[in-house]
Amino acid sequence: MKKFLKYAGAISLLLAVASLVLMMATPSVTYTSNVGNYTNTSSVSGVVGIFGGTDAGYAAPWAGLIGWILLLVAVLLLVLGVLIPILKKSSLTKFAGLINICAVACLIVAGVFMFIEKSAWVAANGDGSFSLGSLASGSYAVGAGWIIAGILSIAGGVIAILPAAADFLGKK
Repeated sequence: MKKFLKYAGAISLLLAVASLVLMMATPSVTYTSNVGNYTNTSSVSGVVGIFGGTDAGYAAPWAGLIGWILLLVAVLLLVLGVLIPILKKSSLTKFAGLINICAVACLIVAGVFMFIEKSAWVAANGDGSFSLGSLASGSYAVGAGWIIAGILSIAGGVIAILPAAADFLGKK
């Protein structure tokens, strides 16, 4: 168990960074519409899904933006949580535990926000935000990269719970 606790913070940091990269690099929302026998699929890039797009007139959905901010905060907190035990100051051990618990909360909430990106996107941009959206029946879906990023984020939070509890209790 001690070996796992030793590397759990670094593992959750790697999962958080991978989640952040997936969030930025993969489509956030896809839209599939059917016009007769023709199926059209459009997607929104991760950056537009987070910050919105001024050139296309897309509004920034709140779930993507808050999830991105929480992931950045979690990465910074996890870096601090990994570096503080290296300093070997006993007075900072409980502080490291508090930092890790905050990182756990940020990772889990950010993961949940990635799963609700579809409803936030529709609320921010309306149902007819794509060119064929108002002409045909269609459906929105969260991008596969964002689903994987949400799973990785929640997994990083779950992995970081044990060392956070150990740091907070001062038992390593």
